[in-house]
Formats: sequence, structure tokens, C-alpha cells
Amino acid sequence: MADIWDKLHEECGVFGIYDVGDIEDIISDTYYGLYALQHRGQESCGIAVNDDGVIQLHKDVGLVSEVFSREVLERLPRGRMTVGHCRYATTGTQSASNAQPLVVRHVKGSMALAHNGNLTNAAELRREYELQGAIFHSTSDTEVIAYTITRERLTSPSIQDAVVAAMDKIKGAYSLVIMSPRKLIAARDPKGFRPLCMGRLGKSVVFASESCALDAIGAEFVRDIEPGEVVVVTDGGAVESIRTHCGQETRSACIFEYIYFARPDSVMDGSSVHQARQRAGALLALSHPAQADVVVGVPDSGLDAALGYAQQSGIPYGIGFLKNKYIGRTFIAPNQKQRENDVRIKLNPIASTVRGKRVVLVDDSIVRGTTSLKIVKLLREAGATEVHMRLSAPPFRYPCYFGTDIDSSENLIAYKHTVEEIAEIIGVDSLGYLPVEDLPKLVLGGCSGLCDACFTGCYPVKPPAAGAKSKFESKFSENPGD
Repeated sequence: MADIWDKLHEECGVFGIYDVGDIEDIISDTYYGLYALQHRGQESCGIAVNDDGVIQLHKDVGLVSEVFSREVLERLPRGRMTVGHCRYATTGTQSASNAQPLVVRHVKGSMALAHNGNLTNAAELRREYELQGAIFHSTSDTEVIAYTITRERLTSPSIQDAVVAAMDKIKGAYSLVIMSPRKLIAARDPKGFRPLCMGRLGKSVVFASESCALDAIGAEFVRDIEPGEVVVVTDGGAVESIRTHCGQETRSACIFEYIYFARPDSVMDGSSVHQARQRAGALLALSHPAQADVVVGVPDSGLDAALGYAQQSGIPYGIGFLKNKYIGRTFIAPNQKQRENDVRIKLNPIASTVRGKRVVLVDDSIVRGTTSLKIVKLLREAGATEVHMRLSAPPFRYPCYFGTDIDSSENLIAYKHTVEEIAEIIGVDSLGYLPVEDLPKLVLGGCSGLCDACFTGCYPVKPPAAGAKSKFESKFSENPGD
């Protein structure tokens, strides 16, 4: 069925540990780290373990708790290094072959790789490599990265040098955790589109997409990996920073990480996600005030912004919805009646909060509008006399090519309709979006190094050719061969 939430999806979360001997159970810690990153990808997941130079892998389609039963976790060897991944597909279909980490074995050894992001030149690189005889086994751009690194390894003195050389060829968004027989490596693209951080658990080193995964295993946050930086962990937990690509390009961190993707308890590039969302709500209250009796947020990402709106406006904050936390990813509505009730199954309004009141409804965004229409209807049926919707993001109008599943403007309601028309379509009394010029104010220090292309259409790097995201899937039907 179509996505119940009518929301955007981020591609994935990456995680890795280099144990120097002070971690009791590296497999359990990797499992819990991935569990903390589950919001970043709910289609597939995997863990690769380095056991004395031999890499073993378990991955499959499903949630972390589905793929890694107790029996599976106990079967994995207790090595000294791990790489973990949870995935939502933006390039490549949902299948076990596209699940990560990706493990490759080549003439210089073996390598496990986990990737968060989306390459903008993956189709061109893959075509080039295929014409030279390369054979690809998946439809993910992660395999293009792996092939680029292994190719560079043939002429490089070390795996980290191969990664640095590969960064001259791959373009777009990528945060990587890479494991060789003896080293664990983290790398972030020169624009820093996607987050990546480093922590310590005792003397052991941990890499993760978000700091919340460090918290989940009791690791101490050390710092963010800088855009363009390659960090190498070697024998004894020694850490080397290679900054060949640092400072070469303007930082372009995805602003929607702060608005929606990341967990609110994470800190990214020095800014608290929770505080960024509260600031968004406060700025909304200033730019789009409303005469109302209560402010409510749409769980979960709208709650912090709703609190900020209430504090700035002086309008009381209320709990307007109860979210059913027991509906899993695989929930399927088998008939039309249940499909019509899909939002009610996941969200139920608390009537005593909204009955007879003018409500400010705060959410992070409107993508297609279908879910917003249903949520507003729920509030009306619960007795709200007015509904004034406020969004903690500007209108989505343009595709994203850097790790978000917006590959076309055609299905974006804000691309086709004015704000007034959208308000009428979803049935609200008024509608207000966060102004684009307020986006830099969300992060600490008013950072201007942000990517807002999905709102403005101004891309920090050249977008790929039309249809590039699905090119790997379509090429087999276009070129069936013998």
C-alpha cells in the first residue's frame, strides 16, 4: 500500500565499532546502535563482523528486531570490529541484494562498507565501469562506491589512501563506514550533506550517523567527522585524520535532518536537534501568529516545534494526539474501508484537548497533502472549532538528489498549488510555512552552510540526469541481452 504517513524518508543509518578489548559484547552494542538509528531506515539492515581479519555478514530485509533474532546474534562471531547499517532505499529497490553492509573480496583483501547518502554521478560511473568489464550484483549506488574504492586500492599503498582517491571520483552525498581486515574508516563527503560522528567507549572507537546511537551503548561523544575528512582507526585504537578534501567546498548540511529526519535527542555539527525544532516553532509563531486556544503537534517530529510555538505565542500547549506505537512497518490495510482509516489506526485525537477550541496544529511538512487532510478531519470530528496549520519547514517544491526519496516535483502539493489553495484542499482555516530565510536560524550560530534545495531549487552540486535514480532498475528491461 502507499505510505500511510505520506512522509519523506531518509536513506539510512551507519554504525561501526573498533574494539581495543574493553567492550564486553561488540555484537550487542552494534545491535543497540542500529536500533537507535532505526528511524533512518526501516526496509533492511545488516551487521558485518571482522573476526581476526575474516569478515562475516548477516543482513536481510526487515527491521533490526526482525532481522537479528537472539539466535542470529549468538551465531555471529565476537570479533574486534563491526560495521552496521539500516536502510531505506532512494537508489536501488527494496531487496536483500541491496541490503547493507556490502562485503567485497578483492585481490588486496576484503572490505565491508556502509553508506548513507546518494551519489549524483552513480549512473555515469557504473556505465564506465561496466564498459570496462565490471559486473554489478545490486542496483544500489553503494556498490559503485565499493567498486571505486577497490579499483583505487590496486594502485594505492593503503585502504585509506584508496578511499581518499575514490573521493575525487564519487560526487554527491555520502557518509561512509568502511572495514578492512585491520582498519575501521569513516569518511564524509566534502559538503557534509549527511551527518557522521565519532565517540569513545572506553578506549574503543565508535562511528555513527547520529549521536543518539552513541548514547544507546553508553559511548562518549567525541566530535563530528568534518566534511571531506577521512578518519582511520588502526591497531590499539589509534586515530588518524586525513583532511585532504576538507575545506575544498562550501558546507551544505541537509537542513531537513534538523526539521524531521534526525532523532530529537541527537546533536549534529554542534546543534541540538530538539532545540532546532523548538526554534522553528518559535519562528513560526512570529511569522504566522494565530488567534487560538491550544497548540498541538503531530507526533513525533511536530511535537518539539509545537512546544516552541506555544512558548513563543503564549498559547497553551496540549497533547492533541495519541500515537499507536504498536503498528509495525509491515502493517497492511487489506480493504478500502481500512485504507480510509489508516491514519486513525495510527493516530487518535484526544478530544478533551481540542473540543470547542481553536487549534494550532504544528507538523514538520506537507508532502502530498493526503495525510494532512485526514489529520485535520480527525480534529474536526473531535470537536475543534478552528484548525490553523503551521509547518516547521518551507513548502516542498523540488526533488532531492542527496539521500531523500523525492525524485520528482510532480507529486508535491506545493509545486502545483498556492498556500491558499493547499489550505482549502486540506481543510484548514489558515496555513503558514516557515519562511526560507529563517532556516539558518535553526542551527547554532545561524550557520549558512545548509542545503535547502528541496525548498528553493538551488542545488549545491549539479543534479543528475532525469531518471537517474531508477536507471539501475530499468536498464535490464532496456537491454535484455541474449
